[in-house]
Amino acid sequence: MDLRPNEHDLELQRAARAFTDEVLVPLELPCELDGGLGPEQLAAARRAVIERGFAAINHATADGGRGYDLFQQMLIEEQWGRATNGLWDIPWRPAIPLARATEEQKERFLRPAIRGERRDAYAITEEGAGSDPTMVRTTAVRERGGWRLRGEKWHVTSGDVADFFLVHAHVDGDPAKATVFLVDKDARGVRIVRTPAYTHRFVFEHPVVAFDDVRVEPDQVLGEIGQGLELTKDWFVEERLMIGARTVGAATRCLEASLAFATEREQFGVPIVEHQAVAFMLADMAAEIMAAKAMLYRTCWEAARGGLERKRTHALASAVKLLCSEMAGRVADRAVQIHGGRGAMRETAVERLWRDLRVDRIWEGTSEIQRLVIARELRKRGPGAYTGWPGTDPSAL
Repeated sequence: MDLRPNEHDLELQRAARAFTDEVLVPLELPCELDGGLGPEQLAAARRAVIERGFAAINHATADGGRGYDLFQQMLIEEQWGRATNGLWDIPWRPAIPLARATEEQKERFLRPAIRGERRDAYAITEEGAGSDPTMVRTTAVRERGGWRLRGEKWHVTSGDVADFFLVHAHVDGDPAKATVFLVDKDARGVRIVRTPAYTHRFVFEHPVVAFDDVRVEPDQVLGEIGQGLELTKDWFVEERLMIGARTVGAATRCLEASLAFATEREQFGVPIVEHQAVAFMLADMAAEIMAAKAMLYRTCWEAARGGLERKRTHALASAVKLLCSEMAGRVADRAVQIHGGRGAMRETAVERLWRDLRVDRIWEGTSEIQRLVIARELRKRGPGAYTGWPGTDPSAL
């Protein structure tokens, strides 16, 4: 089997790298030191997203998106992941469950979001509900042909710049009726409770959002009543694969920066790269990136070509997120160590990446949850999903 990207894929990869180096990287220090980007900086970056063809890379061309498959999206997001401060979130990528919207919903929500005229944010986590979505307490109570939405969501990434939310709620308080509602941010009863400060300096915020008796109509249900968990899982799968891509990109930048620094920095009369303690750290970084990248590329390549059934894609996405995010954390930690005191300075890219990467072991499912998903797959279907190889019979391995 040939896993080499074709020329079109390589061109996408090169274009994404150029976008990162020319548009995102110059914004890193301003975002870090100024606590975010100014309106003019953000507007210029958004224009670059459109000009360079990176708006809605995950949605169909029929709806105005770029129509890239999972392998192509991964190649692009790997390069974006090299940028610090969550600047990879500037190119908008509307939540994939929106692809299952009705035609009227697409006109109201999806297509404007694809064009960059609107922005969505997924609202699922709560103060008492994280890894276990059945613990969600946000409810949608039926009334007069619609629903009344009540609850509070935490860690709503990009909730400050979004103008509508995908809200995961339980109809009539029943977890079996988990449903996703499309809710405008300016609807009566929607309010930002507070905006916490986090370890990383993200280009956007993760506010706590309250829904106080928000009226939602039947045409604001995404999919069907009771389909919410399925839609949210679809979102998790794509997000976990793209976290894998971005963490590999970030780890690669950490290795490159560390090798360059170790080659130039001299101690005891020689560059520190010649000291075994440093050389072994670099070697471990390179080997771990190689292993994670092989897993990431193979999984996305196979998924993009229809070689994986839905449940298996979900199982493998968990393994990708687990391995890549934990690998990147180790690589970034070694990078800080190699840089010494400079590794603790916020003006240094590896320091920012070290802080940025910590959350990747938490959001969109903690490392512990990924292990539970993998263990469940092993119990149900055996080790084939993880030990097999495309084109072979998993049951024979």
